[in-house]
Amino acid sequence: MAYPLVLFLVALGARIVTGAAFIDPAYPDSFYYVNVAHQLAAGYGFSVDYIWNFVDVGGRLPDLAVLPIASNAHWMPLASLVQVPFIWLLGPTALASALPFWIIGALAAPLTFAIARDAGLSRFQAVAGGLLAAIPGAVSPYLSQPDNFGLFMTLAALSLWACSRGLKGDRRAFALGGLFVGLATLSRNDGVLLGVPFALAFLLDLQRRGIRRPSIGWRTALLCAGGFLLVTAAWWIRQLDVFGSLLPSGSSGRILWITDYRQLYSISGPSPSLSSFLAQGAGPILASRLGGLISAVVIFAGMPLLLFMAPLTVIGAWLRRRDPNFAPWLVYAVTLFAFSALLFAVHVPYGTFIHSAVGLLPHAYLAAILGIGAAVRWVATRRTRWDVQRATRVFTVAAVAGVMLGAVGGSVIVIGSWQSEHDLREQVMAALSGVPSDDRLMSADAGAYEYLGDRPGIVTPDDPLDVVESAMKAYDIRWLVLERDHIVASLVPILSGAERPAWLSAPKLVVNDDTPTGAGASVPTLPRAALYAVCFDPTDTRCAP
Repeated sequence: MAYPLVLFLVALGARIVTGAAFIDPAYPDSFYYVNVAHQLAAGYGFSVDYIWNFVDVGGRLPDLAVLPIASNAHWMPLASLVQVPFIWLLGPTALASALPFWIIGALAAPLTFAIARDAGLSRFQAVAGGLLAAIPGAVSPYLSQPDNFGLFMTLAALSLWACSRGLKGDRRAFALGGLFVGLATLSRNDGVLLGVPFALAFLLDLQRRGIRRPSIGWRTALLCAGGFLLVTAAWWIRQLDVFGSLLPSGSSGRILWITDYRQLYSISGPSPSLSSFLAQGAGPILASRLGGLISAVVIFAGMPLLLFMAPLTVIGAWLRRRDPNFAPWLVYAVTLFAFSALLFAVHVPYGTFIHSAVGLLPHAYLAAILGIGAAVRWVATRRTRWDVQRATRVFTVAAVAGVMLGAVGGSVIVIGSWQSEHDLREQVMAALSGVPSDDRLMSADAGAYEYLGDRPGIVTPDDPLDVVESAMKAYDIRWLVLERDHIVASLVPILSGAERPAWLSAPKLVVNDDTPTGAGASVPTLPRAALYAVCFDPTDTRCAP
């Protein structure tokens, strides 16, 4: 019991340290989960007072442009729901939102220890695996965010462990696995892919009926499926009732059939469809699928495995390819990589893949540790003076230390970037301090300004200027925020000062690389950000020359 507890505390400590360095949400996903949680905790239900992406309202400028809107047309609810009790207890603070993710995510470390021991690894190997799961390389800073990274890492590992135990005859574990897969699906839509190993395990069990006594059986399989439905059914009913679809954001085609990521943020032109996707021709389709697969492999090998652990993971996975302790993990890994490359290749480089790939990490780290042992034994056949046991321990410790150092370096870089962007937006919010609270903003990340200052608004569509103008009019936008690092092509001339439509004021705030300057200041290079008043009413004096 001491080892799992220590591993949990190490993992929790790592998340607390990272969270202390930057405790606020940092990007659209985490802003969204926190903003929805605040609405839930305040009794307003699943709703948000902004549009992070127009896929939430059908991928088009709707006929009735209203705010607030029903939430979660795209993202699943669990990452918001787990925050609510903490918000009730501690208030709508950054700590209240982050704390459940620190705790649940930290459980992945002792869980990895338990999986290792169940798979026959030594206590030393199990501890090493737990430490790697506690501080998983360049993924580490994201595990402190109020996002589904920590949730999915733990729930996916639980699901795969339950399946492997079912393969070894533990029917109760197999049945409980349905609950875990259901919870993972409420964390991420593609969590349903965790059900693939369960389905294959049951089919294989059916094929072997008559050869040996079944280890799973129909009753256990039905209990597993029932557990999944028990957890998820209420959410599917809600989606059908509110949106008329189980996957509302996918109805426009912008999720599945886009050929360029920018299309995801566009509201003009024909909606992407299967026919428009196939119209590319075989060459571009195959190239994009191959590119998605390569991106997925590079991301997984580079972020949590820091490249040097990747070949060791492959070695360990090959050695345990027929081991029921690793078979469900291998099935899920193949399924996830194939799913990402074939259906969501365009999305892979933008965070979609790594959100789900964290579920592979506990088993991947254990496979890498097994790979270290195999590599040492291979070398020892050629270097007879090596003490295999001692060398294995030394190289395992070195690998753990290397991953931890990578975690520190990656966290410093990522958190520095988050802090810089946070400070920039705080300057914009300060410039809006005297503005009526119901004035709506258009910005690159509407969720950020909702979180930082309760400012309702919409995201800037990635479309020509006349379409951007139409979106502003539809939602009665009063202010425009442009950020150099997140700007659509049609608005670059405005930020540079080369163009200014009649309905837009001179910049009320310009933030350069060093310090903010006042309106009318000379900006020799493209500024980091600028704030403009939007005036479609000719009597609006905010846009007076």
